[in-house]
Amino acid sequence: MSGRAPAIGWSALTVAAVVAACGPLLLQLAFAGVAIGVIGMAHGASDLAIVAPRRRPLFLACYGLVCLICLGWWIADPAVALPAFLLASAIHFAMEDAPEGTWVERVARGVCLIATPATLHAHSLTVILQHGGITPAMLPGLVTGLTWLGGIAAAGLLALAIVRRHPRLFAGTAALLLLPPLIGFSLGFLILHALPQTWQRCERIGCMTAQSYLRAIAPVLGAAMLLVLLIGGIVWRWDDSGVRPLFAAIAALAMPHLLVTPWFEAEAADPVTTPARSVPV
Repeated sequence: MSGRAPAIGWSALTVAAVVAACGPLLLQLAFAGVAIGVIGMAHGASDLAIVAPRRRPLFLACYGLVCLICLGWWIADPAVALPAFLLASAIHFAMEDAPEGTWVERVARGVCLIATPATLHAHSLTVILQHGGITPAMLPGLVTGLTWLGGIAAAGLLALAIVRRHPRLFAGTAALLLLPPLIGFSLGFLILHALPQTWQRCERIGCMTAQSYLRAIAPVLGAAMLLVLLIGGIVWRWDDSGVRPLFAAIAALAMPHLLVTPWFEAEAADPVTTPARSVPV
């Protein structure tokens, strides 16, 4: 693949992020929905492909069950569901994003993605978390904790990125730190987690190009996007700001990816015979 297409894609994404960062909450939610729920979801859409065919019926049943439990939890008690989702996500990022790093680096990677958006934007994050279902009594302590943890993790990772001359780590951490929470997390998530994981999945299921990977996962990705819209519509009645519907929809699909997929992982079924290579998407 030509290097021109990824460069154009990143330029368009950066421009969209800057525009959304200057806009109202609804525009920021729209950007986050596309970045996380469409582009970022591409790596999870190949979950089924890495499960042995004989185990797929049970895998789908467990996936659906966890999704329904998560949705019910978000409807019944979002004040607990949201922190639980953040914690599970931090553990997932720590385990997946620096598998060969020290335990300190791995913890910093997990904490940074979740907490750093609070460091310079505590007020904005407070509003988002309030819409997300966090109770007023929980908000001050949660935001203060995220602010300090995120700042420490970001400082450590920025220093590490400079020492190691690691531009991706620097760019992702800087986005998390500087941009408004929804935009910063969306870009940081793509740079540090979703797209590197997508490249790995591309290799694992034997796809030579980004286009072939997208064709392979298109049915699952399309179904996932429809499910996001359906779940968002269901939760909208409890919060018409759009924050809680977005969080609930993403969590309902992310939690099975975090909890179910690791138990069912196997060699990709029927990979192409030509060796795959890492392809920027």
